[in-house]
Amino acid sequence: MGRHAVRARRVPEIIVLFWVVKVLTTGMGEATSDYFVHRVGLSNTKGLVVLVLVTGLVLAAALVVQFAAGRYIAWRYWLAVTMVGVFGTLAADGVHVQLGVPYIVSSAAFAVALAAVFAVWYASERTLSIHSIDSPRREAFYWAVVMVTFALGTATGDMTALSLHLGFLASGVLFTVLIAVPAVGYFWFGLNEVVAFWFAYILTRPLGASYADWLAVPKYRGGLGLGYGEVSVALTILIVVCVAYLAVTRRDAPRENETQSIGAERNVA
Repeated sequence: MGRHAVRARRVPEIIVLFWVVKVLTTGMGEATSDYFVHRVGLSNTKGLVVLVLVTGLVLAAALVVQFAAGRYIAWRYWLAVTMVGVFGTLAADGVHVQLGVPYIVSSAAFAVALAAVFAVWYASERTLSIHSIDSPRREAFYWAVVMVTFALGTATGDMTALSLHLGFLASGVLFTVLIAVPAVGYFWFGLNEVVAFWFAYILTRPLGASYADWLAVPKYRGGLGLGYGEVSVALTILIVVCVAYLAVTRRDAPRENETQSIGAERNVA
């Protein structure tokens, strides 16, 4: 392989369906986490620790599968994202429930942690672009950011809904409005592409989680009372359908990966 050969990208192209599936995974992670937490019991420290460890191991396995591919493959990538959603929610909620850390404090702490990861990533690679994720080291930085954004988004969503007493539906509407800001900034006011992407990416977590909570929580808590398990299953089905579509059509496959695949097929022929 030549010195200037293009390396395969390990993350998808950013199309509209990317954002749809991303929001679905955040909602699914929230509902699934809440389902298991309420089954185990909020006061059951040992049970919650076991739950976090088990989901952490499943997440680790999903990341091993993702890294082993060396390129973007839809089901591997979205499996890892989904497990980050479940584990990240459990970790953020555990900080509040078990350690008694207020959501405002944990949100600030996770924001500082995110800034630190971004700083180390940029110092190492001189870029934070989603289009540059083409090596194991860059992918490691990417997933570190993804995990912190999930924890930050969980704490922020709970902060607006519970600490600030907006409720789940109002929080969902708030984050729907806020996520339009980077889109408007990018398309109409020349906001930097990298800034716009990560701004929106961070907001997908509280956006999806707020609506999932609104659908799942009992009516006396301001929700529709559909149930955590039911919402989790429904969102999982939607994710599977969307990812299957992406896997078959390859609409979100990085262009350079497609070019490499075509070249390889021609060489074989």
